[in-house]
Amino acid sequence: MPSNDIEITEVHSRRELDDFIRIPFSLYRNNPFFSPELIYETRKRLSANNPFFRHAKAWHFTAWKEGKPAGRISAVINHLHNEFHNEKTGFFGFFESADDFTVAASLLEKAAGILRNEGMEVMRGPASFSTNEECGMLIDGFQTPPFLMMPYNPSFYSMFMERFGMKKAKDLFAYICDVPDELPGKVRRAADIARKKGILTRPIRLREFDQEMELFRNIYNSAWSRNWGFVPLTAEETKTAAKSMKSIVIPELTLIAENKGEPVGFLGLLPDFNFVLRKMKGRINPAAILKAVYYSRKINALRLLLLGIRPEYRNRGVDALMIREAFRGIRDKHPRFKQIEFSWILEDNFLIQKLIEVVGGKHYKTYRIYEKKL
Repeated sequence: MPSNDIEITEVHSRRELDDFIRIPFSLYRNNPFFSPELIYETRKRLSANNPFFRHAKAWHFTAWKEGKPAGRISAVINHLHNEFHNEKTGFFGFFESADDFTVAASLLEKAAGILRNEGMEVMRGPASFSTNEECGMLIDGFQTPPFLMMPYNPSFYSMFMERFGMKKAKDLFAYICDVPDELPGKVRRAADIARKKGILTRPIRLREFDQEMELFRNIYNSAWSRNWGFVPLTAEETKTAAKSMKSIVIPELTLIAENKGEPVGFLGLLPDFNFVLRKMKGRINPAAILKAVYYSRKINALRLLLLGIRPEYRNRGVDALMIREAFRGIRDKHPRFKQIEFSWILEDNFLIQKLIEVVGGKHYKTYRIYEKKL
């Protein structure tokens, strides 16, 4: 439990925010899988200008041991989540800790205390800031680096969670798949059924990117509304996310499915830019930019980040059709991509798991979201 040797301070100033942001750089200094977001991007996410804070608030804390930063945590209340689910749930995120349970426990207790004082009944996480962003704690599959917007952490984090009294709320799966020369017949036949019913796919239009992302938001909010942990995306959040993703979007691998011109499904395969971030080490300067230009051409893996189908069009082969057309885009125009991660998938989303397995995906990482009554 919390120790008198640990000091927890709240972030208020620019300098304190920089200390908070840079903690992972010292904790993961010798870890080859550390894939840090650019520091200036993290500053933007944590600033009051982030549209997330139109419906949420957060407190950020740094742990100090012997005068040195040893960990960090954010306590988050997402009013939109609580309104949608009729809950009083608070979240913790941006969690990092030295290999010292007293540090981790002091941070978790600080977050729990804030949330309890705000009237929350449950603390859940990690979520930085919500399930629409980076969430979950890696509990299995430490042998390979994380893909874009997926977390990575030491194996002892899960032991700290359990020792603190956190319980499993939900597991999230990641699947890995080599790009096949040809998809299995079962997938091709399901795709043909969708085509015969009039479903067509088209690449996203970069010249109308904001409008296309609004189509995605509408599909996403409809398709995922009954999923565990779902939080509706707002128009402002979607627009902000679109700005950060536009530079790496590949139209042939980002598809919209339509029925007589009506958007009914959305699929997005994004290059695993973490490969580049590991070279940039959080910096943005001339040398880092040159590295980004050079290494971005060497990315050979993709993450299936976006997939949604309107409920009334499920079980019609729309998912198989979009996957088939995306794989054709890889084969015909972007053959440098050899591998795909499908992530994340809810542990009880058996239909999508089955489709991924038919395509050739193998479950290779598990992430856990924990919770504790306050």
